[in-house]
Amino acid sequence: MNDTRRTKTFIGTMGLVAVIAAGYAILVSHTPHVYLPVAIALLAGVTSRMKVKLPGINGNMSMNLPFLVVAIVALSAAEAVGVALISTAIQCWPRKNARINAQQLTFNLSMMTFATSAASIVVHAASHGSLTNATTLHLVLATATLFAGQTSSVAAIVSVSERKASGPVWWNLAQLSFPYYVISAGMATMVQAMSSHLGWGLALAVFPVMYGIYRSYRLYFAHLAEVSPATVLVKAAGASA
Repeated sequence: MNDTRRTKTFIGTMGLVAVIAAGYAILVSHTPHVYLPVAIALLAGVTSRMKVKLPGINGNMSMNLPFLVVAIVALSAAEAVGVALISTAIQCWPRKNARINAQQLTFNLSMMTFATSAASIVVHAASHGSLTNATTLHLVLATATLFAGQTSSVAAIVSVSERKASGPVWWNLAQLSFPYYVISAGMATMVQAMSSHLGWGLALAVFPVMYGIYRSYRLYFAHLAEVSPATVLVKAAGASA
């Protein structure tokens, strides 16, 4: 991101919107859990470090999305936002000898807070405040709202910081990331089913699948960068900018 007044203003506005959305989501939260948020946060945190470098830009995409979807449909809004913040902070934590970029971290945390809060509000409204038995519809709604919230936010910051038209940026971003959201919805359904019937311990079986997806995306994006590096203009949703 360029260090400009426009970018700083947008990030500040994004942070304010995220706080308002999170506050409202927390107000309509249902009963909190005891151990479940910790288990989901651990799964989301570990997979958030499986990051794919996107071609042509300074950004990456992590494999924690299925667990964020599960957090939204299985936890209270406050807990889901907490899981999103923890996994995003872990995702953005720099590697050895690297420094934290405060602007990028602030935007990513704000973007994930906004998207997760919006998804929680939508899902809880669709379930009339009770998510005792999450359905496939709830998982689809959570994924779709995350997709809309994340892609629109990332497209907006790219448009502001790099002075690009937001429409084409969003369209390229949507095409790039949509398959991952579809896969994540399916993986979230698998995790939810396994945890409901067999326990959260067996939900760990999803890790080999996520690692396979991670490897596939790495190979695909590496090939894309070699073939046409100049054509990729966007950051992936849920990515650290």
